[in-house]
Amino acid sequence: MFPIVAADWLGPDVKRFCIRAPRIARKQKPGQFVIVRIHERGERIPLTIAEGDAQTGTITLIVQGVGKTTKLMNSLGAGDAILDVVGPLGRPSEVQRYGTVVVIGGGVGTAIAYPTARAMKEAGNRVVSIIGARTKELVILEDEMQAVSDELIVTTDDGSYGRQGLVTDPLRERLEQGEQIDFVLAIGPIPMMAAVAETTRPFQVRTVVSLNSIMVDGTGMCGGCRVLVGNEAKFACVDGPEFDAHLVDFEVLAKRNAMYRPQEQEALRRFEQNPQPDLELVQHVCKLEEQCERLAATQKTE
Repeated sequence: MFPIVAADWLGPDVKRFCIRAPRIARKQKPGQFVIVRIHERGERIPLTIAEGDAQTGTITLIVQGVGKTTKLMNSLGAGDAILDVVGPLGRPSEVQRYGTVVVIGGGVGTAIAYPTARAMKEAGNRVVSIIGARTKELVILEDEMQAVSDELIVTTDDGSYGRQGLVTDPLRERLEQGEQIDFVLAIGPIPMMAAVAETTRPFQVRTVVSLNSIMVDGTGMCGGCRVLVGNEAKFACVDGPEFDAHLVDFEVLAKRNAMYRPQEQEALRRFEQNPQPDLELVQHVCKLEEQCERLAATQKTE
């Protein structure tokens, strides 16, 4: 079991968790993720590590409640626990000194982009961060991104905060004005990442995206996370999750991610009608673990 040390809301349906996982906290690097299972009958979902603290032995995960499992996780709080947290998985971000780096986060993708933006700044790059959301209420980690960026641009679809428009707008403007940009990292919804790739393609700027595709085991065994990169099949969990944006087939990725949408919608509908059975499973304490704890306590007193 992995105890939840702290949990707080960042926005509507977006929650930040601080979870005790010492081994993962010691080894994780920017760009890597974990596979989480809430209870014994729960599905496995990939969540990118937003931050890790080796001294406290904790990792930070940011979860947007869009389906049954993410909404179930967001119903938990400090004092609760998660059954399985496996990781760190995936290849770390390729952090080096490029020059001027533009880091783009769309919605909750900002949480995934943040650790890499920080690492890029520490590596000596000039970091320009662009974060976007549909509305002001959905903008997250603005202060954190500001702290690791030389320049921060915030966009909202409806103009309720920052500049109105898409994250690709300021990127395109800078490229068309001839600004030297050496590397672009984009993380967010599939349409957004595809749009960033098409924006930078004519200018031949190296662009990388992080793909959060369908995953089950996170080790390449199930094959569920296959993606097409340069017309070659790759596994997002072991070959990625970061890939050259100009080689990713976003159309195939979108279709694969939509494969189980009817089942996901039905599972969410049932959960919203009666979440209690799942909550009871989450709060179940393994009797074997109780016996082990009692045995350990007895040995200490002897």
